[in-house]
Amino acid sequence: MDTKTVPPIKERKTLTDFMRANTKFIIDPIVEHLARYRFSPDALTVVGMLSHFLFAWLIATGQMTWAAIAMFFIAPLDAFDGALARKLGRKQGGFGAFLDSTLDRLAEIILFGGFILFYMNSENALMLGVTYLAITGSIMVSYARARAEALGYECKVGIASRVERYFVMITLLFFNLPDIAMIILAIATYITLGQRMFTVWRQEYGTPDDSPLSNE
Repeated sequence: MDTKTVPPIKERKTLTDFMRANTKFIIDPIVEHLARYRFSPDALTVVGMLSHFLFAWLIATGQMTWAAIAMFFIAPLDAFDGALARKLGRKQGGFGAFLDSTLDRLAEIILFGGFILFYMNSENALMLGVTYLAITGSIMVSYARARAEALGYECKVGIASRVERYFVMITLLFFNLPDIAMIILAIATYITLGQRMFTVWRQEYGTPDDSPLSNE
């Protein structure tokens, strides 16, 4: 049985990579402290997910600025669980990785639920539709990468990965602009989905030099 060989490609740095590289001086001391007390990375993952109920409640009740502040300080917990697992010598790609990626998706569903309740209470059918596009686009962006990587492709591309989505929400919610945040996410997530589908297509039918990830 023939095994398909996917052309090697060069990845561009994402905002996630940039944030991880430039916040190590903050993350590492906290991870060292948590590791000293053998704090569970899985527990940290669960706490991060549960915090999204707070974000959703603040959004649903129209407290957009407070939601942005809470997200700014609590959402970065997502950066600690993987680093803590590595520090504790946990198996990479095991249950912890599965739990992290699964609860990340659940967290976004909870978060967008806050927007849905907010627009339901304000009887804004148009923005309910836009929010539907934003949440489905966000889920599809994550699914596209997971499915592509399961098939052996590289797929870390696009203008609206998870970090970018949270950046948009935090910034615009702080200025009480939820409508603009949802419109941007509704558009940007589906553009990102298209970018990821095209990237996989190029790896399947193109050459390494044709790859949109090539820096050459």
